[in-house]
Amino acid sequence: MDTLAKLQILSGAARYDASCASSGSRREGAPPGGTGNTSQSGICHSWSDDGRCISLLKLLLSNDCRYDCAYCVNRVSNQVPRASFTARDVVDLTLEFYRRNYIEGLFLSSAVMQSPDQTMERMVRVAETLRIEERFGGYIHMKIIPGCSSELVRRAGLYADRISVNIELPSQASLQRLAPQKEKAAILEPMALIGREIQESLVERKKIRSAPRFAPAGQSTQMIIGASPETDFQILRLSQGLYKKMNLKRVYYSAYVPVSDDNRLPVLAAPPLLREHRLYQADWLLRFYGFSAEEILSDDAPHLDESFDPKTAWALRHPEFFPVEINRADYATLLRVPGIGVTSAKRIVAARRFSLITPEGMKKIGVVMKRAKYFITCSGRPFEKTDRQPALIRQQLLLGEGSDLMSPRQLVLPGLYV
Repeated sequence: MDTLAKLQILSGAARYDASCASSGSRREGAPPGGTGNTSQSGICHSWSDDGRCISLLKLLLSNDCRYDCAYCVNRVSNQVPRASFTARDVVDLTLEFYRRNYIEGLFLSSAVMQSPDQTMERMVRVAETLRIEERFGGYIHMKIIPGCSSELVRRAGLYADRISVNIELPSQASLQRLAPQKEKAAILEPMALIGREIQESLVERKKIRSAPRFAPAGQSTQMIIGASPETDFQILRLSQGLYKKMNLKRVYYSAYVPVSDDNRLPVLAAPPLLREHRLYQADWLLRFYGFSAEEILSDDAPHLDESFDPKTAWALRHPEFFPVEINRADYATLLRVPGIGVTSAKRIVAARRFSLITPEGMKKIGVVMKRAKYFITCSGRPFEKTDRQPALIRQQLLLGEGSDLMSPRQLVLPGLYV
C-alpha cells in the first residue's frame, strides 16, 4: 500500500476524535536551523465556519486495533481497510505538509496495536524525531494510550504541546459493557500523572526559567455522548471532577455516530448534536461562570433543556435571584444573568467606575438584550415586567427569539456525516 492510500485511511479514521484544538501553547521559536513555529494564540490561522482550526495534520499512526470496542469504527471485528505508518513516515509527512504550507502542526493518535506500550513508544518516537532530529518547532498534540507506562507518558509530555487521554464513556458500567478490554484505572492513572507533571513543571519553571516544560498547552479528554445511558447530570459531574482533580484544560463532548452494527448500542435516527451543543454550553458555565454541576442539573432534573441554553434554563428555575440591578451587582452576580457573558460583565464593572450604566449603553457593551431584559433592572427601572411567572417568561423568550434553539453542528472536520 502506498503512502497516499495509507494517508486516506488513517486521516479518515482520525476524524471521529473531536479533541484536536491547538490553542494555548507558546514556544520560543524553532531551534537554530529548525522548522516550524507556534504562538500564544495557537499555531493555526485558518478556521472552519464552526470555529475549529483546520490546518493540523490529523491522523492515526495505525487503525489496526486489537480491541473490540462496540462504538469504534476501528474495532478488531469491524471489516474496514487497515493501514499503519512507521514513525519515520509520520515525520516525513508532517515536514512535507508543513513546507508546502498545508499545515502548521500535528495531531497524532492511534489504535492499540500489539500492546499499549508498543503503540505509545512508536508515537513518542515521532515527537522525539521531530523535535530533536528535525528541530521542528510547530505544534504537536499527542494522544496517550491508556495502559502504557508512566515513563512513556512523561516522554510524550516533554515533546508534545498538548497531550490527552480519552475517557470515552462516562461510567465504569458503560466501559465494561461497550469496551470490556479497557479499564477505568488505566485511563484515570495517566490523567492524574499528567496533571501532577504539569503542575510540577509550572512550579519548577518559576524557580528555573530554563527548566523543561511539560505539555505547555495542557491536557484534554473526550467523552462520547449518546452511546451509553448516562444522564447529562452524570456527565457534568464527571467533567467537574476531572477539572478539579486532573488539572484538565478541556473536556470535549462528541455526539455518538453509528459506525458499527452492535446490539449493545442504541439505534439513533441521527447523532445527538443538540445534546452535545448544550453540554458544551454547560461546560462553559463550569469553567468560566462559577456554576457547579449541582446548580445546573439535579437528580430530579438530570437532562439539559433543549429549548434554552443552560444559563437561561437556570434563571427560569430561580426567579428569586432576579431582577439583578446592573449598576450595583458584583461581577459574579452579573455572570448569572442570561445574555451577559464574561466580556460584557467585565465591561459593565469597568464602565461603572466612571458613570452609571444606561439602557442605551447596554447593547454597546455587548449584552444580549433579547434574553437579559427579563432579568435585570437599570437604576431601578425594569426593562420588562419582573412580576411575571417563570412559565410566562419562558413563553415570551421563545416567542421573542430568546431561545438559541438551532440545528447545531458537531465540532469536527467536514465529512463526518457522509
